Amino acid sequence: MGPPRHLGLIPDGAPQQIAWPVPFADGLKMLDDLRGQRVVVLASGDPFWFGAGSVIARRYAASEWVAHPGPSCFALAAAQLGWALENTICLGLHAARMPQMLRHLAPKTRLIVTLRDGVAVTDLTDYLHACGFGGSAVTVFEHLGGPAQRMTSGRADTLSGGFDHPVCAAIDVAGDGPALTTATGQADGTFASDGQITKRPVRAITLSTLAPKPHEHLWDIGGGSGSIALEWVLSHPTTRATCIEHRTDRAARIRQNSIDLGVEHRLTVIEGAAPDALGDLDTPDAIFIGGGLGQATLNAAIAQGVRVVVNAVTLEGEAILSAAHATHGGDLLRIALSNATPLGPKRGWSSAYPVVQWSFVP
Repeated sequence: MGPPRHLGLIPDGAPQQIAWPVPFADGLKMLDDLRGQRVVVLASGDPFWFGAGSVIARRYAASEWVAHPGPSCFALAAAQLGWALENTICLGLHAARMPQMLRHLAPKTRLIVTLRDGVAVTDLTDYLHACGFGGSAVTVFEHLGGPAQRMTSGRADTLSGGFDHPVCAAIDVAGDGPALTTATGQADGTFASDGQITKRPVRAITLSTLAPKPHEHLWDIGGGSGSIALEWVLSHPTTRATCIEHRTDRAARIRQNSIDLGVEHRLTVIEGAAPDALGDLDTPDAIFIGGGLGQATLNAAIAQGVRVVVNAVTLEGEAILSAAHATHGGDLLRIALSNATPLGPKRGWSSAYPVVQWSFVP
């Protein structure tokens, strides 16, 4: 079994050939029907690096399969360019949106990415140009490692031509586009909002208190723009978040923010109000409450038995958190920030509403 282009390389007289269909999952069902027979599945390069290997291995017992990997397209491309692979970001964009590489776009960064087909090369260069990195050097590899291998290089904003599948591209990022910070506290403009957003300094403190770790899942209750949940999933490629927002327009905006930042596959948006909307969600490792704070919602969060962080700006919210601190302990913090603003011909301090933050680890 294998894609038609792989089967086309097999000499005449070979055993039965079965083309792997599209969508990919249909091929797994066909493979199930062949269980117990000797079957060879053909795949390019290393099938365990953005390939079919891990999917097949999860489906069958270890005694039912053996893998014979070849050099991956990442290894072959790095060898052509002389790049240290351990210092190169490798991404599978053949089945993903271009924004998934946004968090890696910064000058001097090198990436090698797989692409869906030749047309996707234009999608790639257009996206780099739109992000302000049109000056990046792009090398396109066609049929890498085979007799028809071809390599084409140019700037992202000028590269043109037709390209054949299979194709991958190496990118040496250059340009003055806005790069995401590696620290918590992305610029407020990173997230589209209607003004309901946890501002950057408070967000940085909040993410630090939430302390995301690999593979952890966050509940963000009262999402607003989703900035807390979005920064949580941006912190590591294995983190997940569920954002609960009762307003339809804001829920839609959070979804769009996740698409624009390339993390929609790790962020779920639930349109509804807490605590009723919390019943069927995946178990969290941490919970943040930033909007819609009420005693019932706080009680539901505490009952999960995970670390909880709550921000409040109203006197009523402060009263709830003060009582929670007296009952459960934890840390109660008052965050008061001021910005320098014009005051007549001089300057003075303009104070923002103070934020009271309660954090609790059971």
